[in-house]
Amino acid sequence: MSNVSSSVRARYEPLRSVLFSGISGTYVGVGFPFESPARIIKVTNFTNKNILVSLNGIEDHDIVSANGFFLYDYCSNKSSAGGLLEQPQGDRIYVKAEAADNLPTIGSVYITVVYASQV
Repeated sequence: MSNVSSSVRARYEPLRSVLFSGISGTYVGVGFPFESPARIIKVTNFTNKNILVSLNGIEDHDIVSANGFFLYDYCSNKSSAGGLLEQPQGDRIYVKAEAADNLPTIGSVYITVVYASQV
């Protein structure tokens, strides 16, 4: 039996997305900034081209292959000394085409955000 007064629950923010037609050779924000510190972020690329991912809209931080996904599980390796990693509230995911002359022609990119909440 769990102790409800000290339980932490996984919560989901609304799904964010951008259509292929909104993806170009420059970064575009996908949805709105995080409402809470993110513990898990999934970037799903259902377009037919590779995309680059940024957390500041300027620098390339990662790549997600066409019809692929990447899962950022910040809290999977908790340490007693360091605590949990989280992507800060107010941050945002940005995406762009890997090459400006090779833009997606179908699909969308989706961002799933999971955060922790006290019950």
